[in-house]
Amino acid sequence: MIFGQNYTKKPKKANFSQKNTNFAPKIYKNMDQKVFKAALFDLDGVVFDTEPQYTVFWGAICRQYHPEHPGLEHEIKGSTLTQIYDRWFDGPLKAERESITRRLDDYEQQMHYDFIAGFEALIADLHQHGVKTAVVTSSNIPKMESVYRYQPGFKQLFDAILTSEDFERSKPDPDCYLKAAQRLGVETSECIVFEDSFNGLRSGRSAEMAVVGVATTNNAQDIKDFSDIQIIDYQDINYDSLEKLLN
Repeated sequence: MIFGQNYTKKPKKANFSQKNTNFAPKIYKNMDQKVFKAALFDLDGVVFDTEPQYTVFWGAICRQYHPEHPGLEHEIKGSTLTQIYDRWFDGPLKAERESITRRLDDYEQQMHYDFIAGFEALIADLHQHGVKTAVVTSSNIPKMESVYRYQPGFKQLFDAILTSEDFERSKPDPDCYLKAAQRLGVETSECIVFEDSFNGLRSGRSAEMAVVGVATTNNAQDIKDFSDIQIIDYQDINYDSLEKLLN
């Protein structure tokens, strides 16, 4: 079957004893056609080009506490703060978590939250086509308050904003994206996820949603097996090109 193609129902054999017989075939829409109803965006590295700033912060932290592991700041990309603490700041370093959290909170208040090229235009195009939008992030509410101060109109771009306080299990578990679909009142088959990290890409896949890989944190080749298409920004995609991912 070719999705999206109308088909013609074979007309019944004509009864020539009847006058004004209508020989025109009836046209039916393909019932398997999926509708693009919701776009779900991770935050850092997907909405905002913030990953280089986090690399600077975590680079300093990792060199201080884990000098034996060069490049650790790159390995932990896409991990939640809890996941980082559980893996790298447990045991003797557990007492340092509170200090690191304070430093991170202070750092995030000073960060720049600039949109990835083409993002705002894409959001406007999606809304014009009736597509709902949501942010689905492992960031917490204090971090989002910094975002709102830097981008006063941020909330108006989305129908929902889900943070770490809204779900029990972190990415790569699909919990966050399943809750986002429920919040927006759509089916998982009607959603497209935008992610940059491996954990986020796996989360979208596990939620059985179409996935767009944003090659900001990892290169396009590395995320190819975890996403349906790969982009570096939003300048060359729109509603029409995204809708094709579902059919």
